[in-house]
Parts: sequence; C-alpha cells; structure tokens
Amino acid sequence: MSSDAHQEPSAEITIGNSRITLLGTAHVSRASAEQVERLLQSGEFDAVAVELCPSRYQALIDPDALSRMDLFRVLKEGKASMVAANLALGAYQQRIAEQFGIEPGAEQRAAVRHAQEHHIPALLIDREIGVTLKRVLHNITWWKRFGIFAGLLASVISKEEVSEEEIESLKQGDMLETTFAEFAENRQDLYLPLIDERDRYMAARLRQEVAAHEHEKVLAVVGAGHLNGIAGYLRGNGIDPQRTVEELDHLPRPSRWPKLIPWVIVALVLFGFALGFSRSSDLGWQLIWDWVLINGSLSALGALIATAHPLTVVTAFLAAPITSLNPTIGAGMVTAAVEIYLRKPRVGDFGELRHDTTTLAGWWRNRVSRTLLVFLFSTLGSAAGTYLAGFRIFERLSG
Repeated sequence: MSSDAHQEPSAEITIGNSRITLLGTAHVSRASAEQVERLLQSGEFDAVAVELCPSRYQALIDPDALSRMDLFRVLKEGKASMVAANLALGAYQQRIAEQFGIEPGAEQRAAVRHAQEHHIPALLIDREIGVTLKRVLHNITWWKRFGIFAGLLASVISKEEVSEEEIESLKQGDMLETTFAEFAENRQDLYLPLIDERDRYMAARLRQEVAAHEHEKVLAVVGAGHLNGIAGYLRGNGIDPQRTVEELDHLPRPSRWPKLIPWVIVALVLFGFALGFSRSSDLGWQLIWDWVLINGSLSALGALIATAHPLTVVTAFLAAPITSLNPTIGAGMVTAAVEIYLRKPRVGDFGELRHDTTTLAGWWRNRVSRTLLVFLFSTLGSAAGTYLAGFRIFERLSG
C-alpha cells in the first residue's frame, strides 16, 4: 500500500493478466477527486471501477430523479422510512461537502465522466444499497433501529464543522483502520453488512469483470475504509466470485414473529373490550374511550410535531384508533395521504429536497420531507399509543 501527504492511499493487485489499482478516497474530498482525474488522464487504464450500485449510479447521472419521485407510491410501498434514512445520510455528506465547496461523491463523478468521454467501461461493483440496508436491519434488534434513527437525526441537527485536515488524515490508513477495528469489535451486527460484506462483494465483482472482459489495467475508486478489506479478499485464493455475489445478494427470510405480534396485540385488545363489556357496559365503553383517547392523541401529537395541516392532525386522531386494530394499514399512511392532498408538494420542493434536508428547519420547510415526517411521527405516536392504551386497559380490567 502507498500513501503520502499528496497521494491517496492505494494498493495494486494482479489477477491473472490483469492489474487492479485500488484507490482509497473520501467521498467529500477535493484531493480525492483531483487524484482520480490525474490517474485517469494518464491513459494507462482500460477500465474504471466505482463504488456504486446501479441505483446510485442512476442517481449520479440523473440528479433530477428526485424531482420525479412519486411520493404517494413511496408511501404505499412502505418505503417512506428508507427514503427518509437515505435523505438523512445524504444530508450529512452534503453538509460537509458544502462546507468545503465540493459535490458529494465528486471522485465517483470524475471517474464516470472520464469513462463516458473516453469510451472506456465504467464497472459498477458495489451491492445495491437497498439490499445492504435490508441485511443491516435483519442483523439488528428493533430497539437498535431506533438508535440508528436517533444517530441519523443527530447528524442532521449537529452544527459542528469538520476540518478538511481531519477528513484527509482519515485516508492515510491508520486512523480509519483503528476506527473500523473498534467498530468491528463492538458492533459486528452493523460492521458485517455495511463494511465486510461489501468488501467481499466488491472484490468478487472485480474478479468477475476482469475474468469476463480481460481488462489489463483497472482503476478501482473505492472509499478508503474499504481499501484494505477489498485488497485482502482479492489476494485470497479459492474464491468463487459468482457464488460470493449470489450469497451476498440474498435477502434473508424475515422472521414470522414480528408480523404476528401486531395481530396478537389486536386480539388481546379486542378480548379486553369483550371482557369489559361482559362485566358492564360502562366499563366496556370506558375501555374504548381510553383506546381512542390515548392512541388518537399520541398520533395527533406526532402529526403536530411534524407541523402537519390542522385537518391532518384531526385525521391522525380519528384514524389511529382504527388503523391500530388493522395491522395491514398504518396511521402514517392515512395521515401522509391527507397531508399530500391538502399540501401537494410543488416542483420546487422536489428540486430543493436534497439541499433542504441538510438543515433541521429544512426538513419542516420542504413539503416532501415534511410529509415523510408526518408519516414517521404519526406512526410512532400511534405505536406508542397502542402499547400505552393496552396497559391502561389491562389496569382497568385487573383493578
């Protein structure tokens, strides 16, 4: 591996008749983009590989795709949380990039642009981000998912600036390797799907590409944190790249228990209502009132926090007690649909979405991101209300 104050960390690996140069970069570094430009302008590479999956590549070459997003379809397909998480992740990177006056992923853009202009293959070697996120979620418990959400929110709220020297120093290897070593020790559930699996995947994809197309010299532009891992897997023997890619693209079968729990809760609540009415009609109606008041109020509070339209807040109060008894539809789906109807996002909201989500106020100002917040907060409010109302019903029945 080579690295100095003026050069990005790199490694060279020979596979058969092909030489792969791995270049470790930071996705918001001016020096990284300049180094990619210098290496590709030398003309010695007949292919360039980038740390992109097909969907992220499409977003890179078509930055206006967000303006064509069908928000209602996103909500209907249950992708609101994932879109919000992607926006939060992108917002943090965008904020740092704007601080230093450089586009996020500028080194990847430089590589793709050079490939297009000089008619050489641009190899997409990373795993689809949706697959990675689903494998991450499968690896962690539901309360850790809330921890990740809180971390993403904190990254958006934080106003602390990062010095360019700190970003550059990470690419020298030692600090980054130390960080990942500690990360691996303490959070294997996150490290494996986010880092190690993708190292294996990208190494396997590189093997596939050089075997299929016999590229003589490939420049692989990857994040510095992946450099050592990819290099190690490329140097390994007896690896079947096709089998590795298929294994790491596989989506784990979801557990049945999480899907059954809402139905069990519904059954217990309905049983509680029936038991209450069997004792007295006054008790039965009191239980129903507790259910409506607690569930509806907390969902409405969530919508209110998201600064939803007043009619959306009322809808949250009315819908949550009903949707909580039907796990096939959530309160957030209803409130978000009403919010879209009452405050239809404008073209400008989609166009400014990536920029607006770099600040906390921007999430509430932009109609698209605010609709996502209405969905998330009213859903969380209804979920909390379901459990609190359930405990209240149990207390009345056992009192």
